[in-house]
Amino acid sequence: MSENEFDLLDELYFVTSYTDLRSTLSLTDDELCAGLKRLLEQGYIKIFYPDPDTEQEFNEKAFSHHCKEYFFLATKAGLIVHNSI
Repeated sequence: MSENEFDLLDELYFVTSYTDLRSTLSLTDDELCAGLKRLLEQGYIKIFYPDPDTEQEFNEKAFSHHCKEYFFLATKAGLIVHNSI
């Protein structure tokens, strides 16, 4: 797990918007979306859209177009990995 991915998981113990992640972490939009995508592919986080209560399936094509509109939350698997490092 990269340092960026670790930092992202650190912020996702609660549902968090992309905007909040962007303001908290010192990452570019490209770095942030790439890190979130890798965590989604590994099953370490899940996405919510259009609000923080509506979970969505990960769709790679949709994600690349709407990354900045989603809310994110670490999964149990993501928290286990994050806490074991």
